[in-house]
Amino acid sequence: MRKKIAVLAVTSAVSLSLWGNQVFAAAFSDVPPSASYKTAIEEMIKQHVITGYSDHEFRPGQPVTRAELAKIFALAFHVQESAEKSSALSDVAESDWYRPYAEALVHTGAMKTENGKFNPNQPVTQEQLVQIAASLFHDNADRVKGILGGNYAKDQLVSRGEAVNFAYAAQQAAPVQIVSVTPLNAITLQITFSAPLPQEDVEVAKAKENFVFDNGLGVLNIPQLKSGSASTYIVPVTPQKEATTYSLSYKGQSAVTFGANTEKLALRQTQQIAADTFEVESSLEDGVADYGYIIAAYQSSRKGAFIVDENNRYNGKQYDILSSMRDKQVYITPENGETMIANYIPFTQATDGRQAPKFRLPAGQTFQPGVTYTVTSDWATIANSTFTAREIAPLAIASAEQVNETTINITLKQDPKDELFALRSVTLTPANGGAPLTAQYKLTSRKGATGTFELQNGEKLSAGTTYAVTPAGNWAAAADISLVGK
Repeated sequence: MRKKIAVLAVTSAVSLSLWGNQVFAAAFSDVPPSASYKTAIEEMIKQHVITGYSDHEFRPGQPVTRAELAKIFALAFHVQESAEKSSALSDVAESDWYRPYAEALVHTGAMKTENGKFNPNQPVTQEQLVQIAASLFHDNADRVKGILGGNYAKDQLVSRGEAVNFAYAAQQAAPVQIVSVTPLNAITLQITFSAPLPQEDVEVAKAKENFVFDNGLGVLNIPQLKSGSASTYIVPVTPQKEATTYSLSYKGQSAVTFGANTEKLALRQTQQIAADTFEVESSLEDGVADYGYIIAAYQSSRKGAFIVDENNRYNGKQYDILSSMRDKQVYITPENGETMIANYIPFTQATDGRQAPKFRLPAGQTFQPGVTYTVTSDWATIANSTFTAREIAPLAIASAEQVNETTINITLKQDPKDELFALRSVTLTPANGGAPLTAQYKLTSRKGATGTFELQNGEKLSAGTTYAVTPAGNWAAAADISLVGK
């Protein structure tokens, strides 16, 4: 069971990228696998809280200094360097690496000065560590001592390894709290937490359970960690309403309030790509970045990925962040016709290497060639918002093959080069007159022209039975396509 300990919630996080000189614990020549502080060191490195020395040592047994402790606490618990400067620290220069951390901890009152001096190189005793932490966490000293695991000796110097161990244990003892909420645009929030979110909480169902808004706002997909950040997340939400103040409670904790940002994303154009499907394109050149470029989950796989700062700037350019399109809608209106709602097609946001999420007309609707359509949105302004529909041939099924008794592969005559299979189904009609079966495309299973379809409602293929395979609806053409159950 986690110990309960109150942690200071501050208004903003210190955000310094340490990728350049980061050394992982496995590379430290003086951190053995059996060390009690090994896990803490590895986790603090992942959070960009600590780095090692240039000689690949961490020196865990060396006494931690006040400067080092200030950095550990400022970054581990997101203590901001205040815009209102504390009294000048006479022994801390503007260029000293620890200056922002020292000033942040002094500003909170957690670390004291002595005649205007910070004494950055002074070692820290366990008693001093407890006093600093108790002040920072707004908790009593006895409970803070408990984090030391019964090894408290007030005059004993705290080593670097022990300091990191303490900070990591304090993170585990304390519930993750919201540090700040910044609405970036009408559908995107940037939320900084006191520590990284537990992995088990980063899923859609958990996110919808844990993030509770008022005034009708809601989370639409998982929070995504920003690249280069320890605990700042991009969170997609439903469109915010003008002149509205929202409150957000995370896991039932005290609510944080923020004012709505109704700024619409500036998208470039829209165009038809299938008989019932169209896309809306945006561009990095226009200062709009799909979230896939800047999140840690895609950092190694997304071509052209980059790291923005806390204000979402990169190479001097400001970017507006297009968050996940999950459950997003746009409106599409034919000339002299009634407006329809078109829903986002899952996993089409950038699967073709472009910022071009796809949307589909309501079931049974198709574009009428020669008619001009206009696309509008609650969350975006589209510069070229109209297109004239044209006749587009449906996808053509070339073959069908059983994978197992519940799964088949459908191969097209041509690679669609995108998730145009998404939400499509095929019907398998037994030649012996049995009831037809339905198989639906398994999202993101496409490999080139071939997509995997799964039988629905517990249905299974029967060995030796021949099935005629036809598309459900008019999304594809199929001439004499069949398979025999194995």
